[in-house]
Amino acid sequence: MTEEMTTAPAGFAKEHLKSFIERIERLEEEKSALGDDIKDVFAEAKANGFDVKALRTILKIRKEDIDQRKGHEAIVDLYMQALGIFV
Repeated sequence: MTEEMTTAPAGFAKEHLKSFIERIERLEEEKSALGDDIKDVFAEAKANGFDVKALRTILKIRKEDIDQRKGHEAIVDLYMQALGIFV
């Protein structure tokens, strides 16, 4: 085998790896920028009198499957009744 043949696959793998790393880095930068945008929206909502904690709760609820959410709400209601918190 020649030197060129033994290094060709390694060179290809190196470029392939570099491509993956660069794509991940670009996506991480975009994720960071999106995180900053989300913080800005929460700050704007707060400045307009909205409760950020309530907004976060609503966002969490909206992500849940409806059956999961109903089951979770039923358990929370049961616990609150058992503690005398819920009428």
